[in-house]
Amino acid sequence: MTDTPSVVWNEIALEAIRAAPPGPPVAARALFMLHAAIFDAWAAYDRTAVGLHWKAQTRRPAAEHSEARQRTAMAYAACRVLSDLFPARAATFAAVLDDLGLDAARTDTNPATPHGVGNLAAAEVLADRHGDGSNQLHEYADTTGYAPVNTPERITDGGRWQPLRVSDGYGGWQVQSFVAPHWGTVTPFALSRPDQFQPAPPARWGTPEFLEQVREVLAYSATLTPIQQATADYWADGPGGELPPGHWTLFATFVSERDGHDAAQDARMFLAVTGAVMDAGVSCWDAKRHYDYAQPASAVRSLLRGRALPGWDGPGNHAPLASAWRPGTGRTPPFAEYTSGHSTFSAAAATALRLITGSDVFGHGVTLPVGHGDGVSLVRLTWATFSDAADEAGLSRRYGGLHFRDADLAGRAAGRQIGQLAVLRALHHFNPKLHPLT
Repeated sequence: MTDTPSVVWNEIALEAIRAAPPGPPVAARALFMLHAAIFDAWAAYDRTAVGLHWKAQTRRPAAEHSEARQRTAMAYAACRVLSDLFPARAATFAAVLDDLGLDAARTDTNPATPHGVGNLAAAEVLADRHGDGSNQLHEYADTTGYAPVNTPERITDGGRWQPLRVSDGYGGWQVQSFVAPHWGTVTPFALSRPDQFQPAPPARWGTPEFLEQVREVLAYSATLTPIQQATADYWADGPGGELPPGHWTLFATFVSERDGHDAAQDARMFLAVTGAVMDAGVSCWDAKRHYDYAQPASAVRSLLRGRALPGWDGPGNHAPLASAWRPGTGRTPPFAEYTSGHSTFSAAAATALRLITGSDVFGHGVTLPVGHGDGVSLVRLTWATFSDAADEAGLSRRYGGLHFRDADLAGRAAGRQIGQLAVLRALHHFNPKLHPLT
């Protein structure tokens, strides 16, 4: 079976994300824009669907409705959106059109032609999203004047986020900058407002509840089983990977292949899934900015400085000082801790996949090596359901020393609500008469 346009262009987008990771919520927006344009182009040749960015004359006459026209329009829409999002790779995207037997030089928006429909769909998505609060046209720079209250050298407020001094990968050092602190101002897909599902506050710094969660992080770091280590490693999704939003579109590709989807089914499924992760990014980053909560690395180092900790910190060193403690997965990410992005993205996407497919059944797994030197073994991770995978993704960040329990569980709860809302919005666009918005 030939891959659908949604699958083909999703992988091309993931290649761009892997090459120059834009930050999790930025990646989620990029994937949503791609699949919104693909959906709108497809919907122009469908009898009942209504695009997200349509004008009244967008639907084409029934005589023009064909999968061939849809596929052509979808390809042009995808190419134009990705070229705007990743301009350094525009030639690569144009070459994909050429490989499909399409002329990348056809840039007009004549709706009587499939390429015109695709170009028009992309233009309308871009016109809408260039003003969505992301500040894409200025490299997603912060628009809110955020400044951390702590510095790498001094903690003024132990409960707040601390930028760390980290390796720049070239033998030097750099101070972290909070990734996209303005993301709570970005226009969502289905949420009525970014803080619609804002969680209750996390445990207050220094309280027994907080200290219990610090101890849990340290206990995990000291006693990880091979399965737990594999879980932390697999879900890390850091720089060089797809990031959590992209990871879940790979799972959508698995579903497409598992269930033998056609272009129409994938246009609908990918819209729902990426709409869910888009809103998960907006909601989660709104909470991160609102609470500005400390990461585990800062909490351990400041609360327990001078003490020896029973946690693995590299071969031959099993009791590091708290001041040198680091997460088991390596680098602490450059943004506040609460809530967990992995938990929110994963629960939202898993909910969308469950509702769109009509079942929670997933049936997927991976095998990966764990250990060092002669102690390497193979571990198999399996997920019977989408919900299982989402829960494991959230828990993985606690195993890896990157999140407290509160951030994981609150992220999961918000993500499930976000996924439900995203699917309701998507269903409306699939068939507005059958699924009116209330």
